[in-house]
Amino acid sequence: MKVYICTDLEGISGITLFAQTREDGPAYERARSLLMGDVNAAVQGCLDGGASVVRILDGHGHPLNFVPEEMHPGAEYIAGKGFPTLAVGVDETFDCAMLIGSHAMCRTPDGVLYHTQNSRMDCRYWYNGVESGEIAQDAMIYGHFDIPVVMVSADTAGCREATQFLGENVVTVAVKEGYGRECCKMLAPARAHELIREGAAEALKRIKECRPYKVETPLRARLERLVEPAPEGATAEEIDALPHVAFEKTCESQLDIYAFPPETQV
Repeated sequence: MKVYICTDLEGISGITLFAQTREDGPAYERARSLLMGDVNAAVQGCLDGGASVVRILDGHGHPLNFVPEEMHPGAEYIAGKGFPTLAVGVDETFDCAMLIGSHAMCRTPDGVLYHTQNSRMDCRYWYNGVESGEIAQDAMIYGHFDIPVVMVSADTAGCREATQFLGENVVTVAVKEGYGRECCKMLAPARAHELIREGAAEALKRIKECRPYKVETPLRARLERLVEPAPEGATAEEIDALPHVAFEKTCESQLDIYAFPPETQV
């Protein structure tokens, strides 16, 4: 059994501040170890559940969020910069995918560190008229290969979003509950690790019950974002008042959902 895992940082246990997710100081360096704790728990759960291959993509955006010396030896890891494709290292031979450390889409009121793709640009994406965040976007990439997402770990808002897009059979593990964009009630990482490990093992039992996430193609895609990044600490009302720009295009494939060339501005 082959499992592909995509990671993010905002939904990792113990993380509630953007300062922990940005490559600019000791808070981020500590967050890298918190990331490895959740990732290693997922790997062990996959192995407990019978996986023969566990391949993990470092999906947060910085060149190297993983801590190599803390990697679980039972997995393969993809990290660095200059990824040749959106779906690097994944193909139709994988049985399922998991998302570890996910978060809710932009403007989710109870979402911890909510955003879609860029936390400073107020990016919002629609596909065939349905607003979608990174959980749905990731699922669309794997759905292109007929791979179902069987587990998502996130905050409670992200888990709710996962169920909304992926169905009731997807395993969700909530590691924190949002009180504000940078404020939450969180589980101790050690407890979160127990739940993630149990969830990953359970998710492998549900592969046949989970469907790949498919969107009718060609699909209509729309992106709205700020013209310039929002000032640090800007409120939702202040961000709303800033100039925005919109782009629209037609995607022939679910692998074509991110790039909006300048000429698609509307």
